Amino acid sequence: MARNRHHPHAQRGGEPRRTERDRARRAYGQNFLVDPGAVARVVRAARPGPGDLLVEVGAGKGALTEALAPRCRELISYEIDRHLIPGLRERLARGPRVRIVHQDFLQAAPPREPFALVGNVPYARTAEIVAWALRAVPGLTSATLLTQVEYARKRTGDYGRWSLLTVRSWPEVEWRLCGRVARSAFRPVPAVDGGILRLTRRPRPLLTDPVARSVYADLVELGFTGVGGSLYASLRRACPARALDRAFRAAGLERDVVVAYATPEQWLILAQELTEVAAGTRSSAVPKELMVRVKSRVDNSNL
Repeated sequence: MARNRHHPHAQRGGEPRRTERDRARRAYGQNFLVDPGAVARVVRAARPGPGDLLVEVGAGKGALTEALAPRCRELISYEIDRHLIPGLRERLARGPRVRIVHQDFLQAAPPREPFALVGNVPYARTAEIVAWALRAVPGLTSATLLTQVEYARKRTGDYGRWSLLTVRSWPEVEWRLCGRVARSAFRPVPAVDGGILRLTRRPRPLLTDPVARSVYADLVELGFTGVGGSLYASLRRACPARALDRAFRAAGLERDVVVAYATPEQWLILAQELTEVAAGTRSSAVPKELMVRVKSRVDNSNL
């Protein structure tokens, strides 16, 4: 087989040599959203209003940026790849509401006023971006993120199971799956489909009493250690059997249920039933040192 000696990026063996631009795309995990229908679905899920401040994570080539700009008061779009900045600024030159920022979004501070987050996020950095969004509550009003579909389904209970991150933040944040985006809507085409994940900050937290919120947090951390093989066994370390039986009946939970199958609503009932018991026994039944060890055992690396 003859080599293409005239290919500008040819290398020994006939394979094209990766350019600096190719290396940047791979390093940043870029899969650009190119399908207009998919762009429109993300915009509808984000529900921007004319008075809103939007922050976009990863503007890419600007397809989503261009669609969002006319629908908000101001749009701050972050893009880490310097190769894309000139094209973005040219494409959006007529959009006075758009500010393109060449910076790693994860190094940015949240705006000092209420804002909504939107973006087609690099799959490899999804967990970091979601963590950034949760830290920005209560300034963050919502986050509409196009993620790997498995991530979106896992976080919203679509598999029938619930994750620690979702349950932990549920009193302040609602998690919803707003649809699936076929992998063919991206260039280059990724290996998996995308999912539109929406986090909405609740106008009023579901738990407003500080003691109840603290007990809820401690119970969730303890439950997700998985010690004993069931949620009941894990919580039994902190709660008397009689109180725990009553709480499980109120929540409609069986004693052998595995922690992932308890819904956020059932966790709220457990906390409501156990607040007085747990708050009164934490100092004796669950010493502070134990709670520190419990929290350290929860695997946060896969959040």
